[in-house]
Amino acid sequence: MVDYLVNLDPNQQFYCLIGGVSVLLFIASSIGWVLKTRLSQQAHASEKSRNTINNLVVRVNAWWVMLAVLVVAFLGGKLGTVILFGAISYFALREFITLTPTRVGDHRTLSLAFFLLIPLQYYLIYIEWYALFTILIPVYAFLLMPCISVLAQDTEHFLERTAKIQWGVMIAIYCISHAPALLLLKIPNYDGHNTLLLFYFLLIVQLSDVLQYVFGNLFGKTKIAPIVSPNKTLEGLIGGGLSAVAVGAMLWWITPFTPLQSAGMAAVIVIMGFLGGLVMSAIKRSLGAKDWGNMIEGHGGMLDRMDSVSFAAPIFFHLVRYFFSA
Repeated sequence: MVDYLVNLDPNQQFYCLIGGVSVLLFIASSIGWVLKTRLSQQAHASEKSRNTINNLVVRVNAWWVMLAVLVVAFLGGKLGTVILFGAISYFALREFITLTPTRVGDHRTLSLAFFLLIPLQYYLIYIEWYALFTILIPVYAFLLMPCISVLAQDTEHFLERTAKIQWGVMIAIYCISHAPALLLLKIPNYDGHNTLLLFYFLLIVQLSDVLQYVFGNLFGKTKIAPIVSPNKTLEGLIGGGLSAVAVGAMLWWITPFTPLQSAGMAAVIVIMGFLGGLVMSAIKRSLGAKDWGNMIEGHGGMLDRMDSVSFAAPIFFHLVRYFFSA
């Protein structure tokens, strides 16, 4: 079976993956519907049980939307994928800035971030200019933004305001842009398959989040950081993480990796995704917010879905480039 899948062309492999994920989502949706129906018939069902089932159903529904978006991006080719992630960065940065107090003196800097840095960063991916893509934001933008802000001559909390804007740009634009940047990598004997590598990355990072939630609710007892993120447990991390790594190992045939290498890469994605979610939760708590926004029903805002991606994408990208790219 694996030999058959390996010999398919990239388009056929992608549609096989979409078909497989669709079947799994259909099963998950059916299970969720059955559980929700049974729960509604139980007069003494606990509030925790109702919340858990409702959350699970909403997560599965959100996955259907994500799957549809991935298909649209794939059909749109490299341009469609770049535009999609450019829009994701725009909404993620908007959510970050909305929760982060700014002043009139920051408006020019924010305009630079939204209307110059986002299109330019993703244009560099589209034309495959790797050298400038990697330094545009952490070098040139980070030096230019405070220079523009200082011209407004507003020194109140200047360092704090500048740091917040730079952190938002780093997370929402620079880090997230490393996911579609997988398309610009030149990997020997892997021509035309880079979209599958992007699919592999997104599937593992999002599946890890869902599986950690499921294992945490079923077996979770030991909280890892109860003040920062009360729902994250050691049992959820281990159970969900190992399950995601196992899936990553089984999907080696759509990557340039061996099964063992694929498991190792999936482990890196799981760990960095977990740490990303933890760090972004700490930032939300410091700002007194539960979610970054309400754009996605049951999942908060765009950044609530991209927190794991933002930390895992740069590490995964550079590991692939260093060890597997030509």
